[in-house]
Amino acid sequence: MRVLAKTAYLLTTAALMSFGAVHMTSANEELMKMAENPKDWVMQTGDYANTRFSKLNQITKDNVKNLQVKWSFSTGVLRGHEGGPLIIGDVMYVHAPFPNTVYALDLNNDGKILWKYEPKQDPNVIGIMCCDTVNRGVAYGDGKIILNQADTTVVALDAKTGKVVWSVKNGEQTDGGKGESGTSAPVVVKDKVLVGVSGAEFGVRGWLAAYNLADGKLAWKAYSEGPDADTLIDPEKTTHLGKPVGKDSGTNTWEGEQWKTGGGTTWGWYSYDPKLNLVYYGTGNPSTWNPVQRPGDNRWSMTIMARDADTGVAKWLYQMTPHDEWDFDGVNEMILVDGMEVNGAKHDVLVHFDRNGFAYTMDRASGELLVAKKYDPAVNWATEVNMDPSSDQYGRPQVVAKYSTQANGEDTNSTGICPAALGTKDQQPAAYSPKTGLFYVPTNHVCMDYEPYKVSYTAGQPYVGATVSMYPPPGEDHMGNFIAWDAAKGEIVWSKPEKFSVWSGALATDGDVVFYGTLEGYIKAVDHDGNELYKFKTPSGIIGNITAYEHGGKQYIAVLSGVGGWAGIGLAGGLLSPENAAAWHGAVDQGREQGDETAVVGTAGLGAVGGYAALADYTTLGGQLTVFGLPD
Repeated sequence: MRVLAKTAYLLTTAALMSFGAVHMTSANEELMKMAENPKDWVMQTGDYANTRFSKLNQITKDNVKNLQVKWSFSTGVLRGHEGGPLIIGDVMYVHAPFPNTVYALDLNNDGKILWKYEPKQDPNVIGIMCCDTVNRGVAYGDGKIILNQADTTVVALDAKTGKVVWSVKNGEQTDGGKGESGTSAPVVVKDKVLVGVSGAEFGVRGWLAAYNLADGKLAWKAYSEGPDADTLIDPEKTTHLGKPVGKDSGTNTWEGEQWKTGGGTTWGWYSYDPKLNLVYYGTGNPSTWNPVQRPGDNRWSMTIMARDADTGVAKWLYQMTPHDEWDFDGVNEMILVDGMEVNGAKHDVLVHFDRNGFAYTMDRASGELLVAKKYDPAVNWATEVNMDPSSDQYGRPQVVAKYSTQANGEDTNSTGICPAALGTKDQQPAAYSPKTGLFYVPTNHVCMDYEPYKVSYTAGQPYVGATVSMYPPPGEDHMGNFIAWDAAKGEIVWSKPEKFSVWSGALATDGDVVFYGTLEGYIKAVDHDGNELYKFKTPSGIIGNITAYEHGGKQYIAVLSGVGGWAGIGLAGGLLSPENAAAWHGAVDQGREQGDETAVVGTAGLGAVGGYAALADYTTLGGQLTVFGLPD
């Protein structure tokens, strides 16, 4: 009783901490109105529903073939460029990877730099950023530009001047000493800034934090694992597949105190339903990658979370990959669609394309699981997700023993697992078109070998414990597909193969065009049947997200190019060099030998260096914004 009373007190305290701004005009009302203006692009994902749909229609399936480069801008940084620019009125806000420079460009004056912000950060942070020094973009709210820096500092800049309004440490340390880093794009919801953390490969226990937009003070903080007071879980009211989760669900599926270094970081995308006042996001892999060392389901890693935006208290949870054995982080975007008919009934849904290769359609009010189907036919680690509510396996993937790294054990190389650790899709966000009712999804078509081994935890040091190699599925020579998906039926409508993974965010438009980018550097436009209408090769590989805006009465398409991210880490991190690859292993593998030079390079970068080695034949490092438009 005393424990429950303490939990109730702390949950109430979380609510009171956020009470102070009740009478303020909420920033999300401003943002919702701004997002209704298709001329601007005010959030990284386009809107709170994360649809990445633009209502602009000057560029159509008939004239998109005439697109031409209108202007470009160098960010001055040669690493992976994820995310995209914000466009608010006559100003474009462009971000860059570490050192996380932010530029405000005047669209009325040839992209003149109105201001530039370049934070001073400890360079040691670079070494603890798992999969390149990426940043997924800035947020806007109440006249402020919000940046989540690599060192976990969250800073609010005056949108007009670039001057710092407030700054706060989201992590415990800003020198990389705890392995914490910041890569995700913040989101402004009501009077708060929501931001997560990266670092599960260093044993960082994940969290989502809410800071007051006005002054940066902490409003609430919800951990992915831990006691109910840490996770902001109500044991009697928070549900998992319709049932209360019970007391301390964030610790009782862990051995001892392993939850304290349990991972479950929160570096993906966040969506928001204003009617339900719920924020949705996913948590990442449990630490370590060696499943033998952490028995149990490891809750609440690999979980979709629905939390009250004011208090952070969880309404419902769904763990997609209990006791993860493959690094299938659950952080990918949650796309919200109203009135979708599923199995004869209409639901306001959440659609999520998970790294594990299953696409989930859920009732976003109740957390009811409606659809869970594979969105790449190569997926083989599980046969299905059990959909029988009366079964003790309800909601759980049915793991194939051959591909279970837990069952095969430490120091055993499990081969032919599909997808690879980087998933059927990583964070690169999909798009949804209300015109077709379909989702347009950039995917990876990659398999792996996975050998777990024992590691020990030291704060700020890698805590991985697996050797991975990656390659296309057997008998195939392409590593990516761009697909159209029917989330009501759980079916692929069409699939367009690409040589490498499609690592860019997609964009659907009212002009009946869908855009995406490729790792070789092409921006491509297709129609609703997947027919290619246009392509142009930018200076470097595209891992950024395509953006649309209108200025001066004309529609434009913008994209950042700069190869990198996990798939491009061989190029971005220089790991194709045997010496550099060996140094990477020396830092990560805790003394484990990795074989000859070919094996050392092939398994560097958590397996991506070898898998994407051929990418070096098609592109090189860059850092550029390219803007396209129709001829004058």
